[in-house]
Amino acid sequence: QVQPVESGGGQVQAGGSLRLSCAAPGYTYSSGCMGWFRQAPGKEREGVARIRTRSTSTYYADSVKGRFTISQDNTKNTLYLQMDSLKPEDTAMYYCAADLVCGTWSRSGLQPWGQGTQVTVSS
Repeated sequence: QVQPVESGGGQVQAGGSLRLSCAAPGYTYSSGCMGWFRQAPGKEREGVARIRTRSTSTYYADSVKGRFTISQDNTKNTLYLQMDSLKPEDTAMYYCAADLVCGTWSRSGLQPWGQGTQVTVSS
């Protein structure tokens, strides 16, 4: 199994922006459904955004709708999450997944979780 590598996290002030990237060398991102999740301390992991690769249709959690944008670059085998207008409540470890069951936040188990990338938003 190929473990994804998330990057791009950091510490920003409220209202700032970050762009997360997810790559998995040897894993093809050109089919199926992919997404981003996050887990804040003391909370369960939650789905943030997902994309259907063939149609590029997207879905967002209500908490990030209008502020986050998920996209993919199949030529680079990379998944992105553009995060704008960040809020302190966006503080969490962010993870990507390339094996979503389309239309859901469930995973098919074809890929392990990566190490994640930490996003910290200060007020």
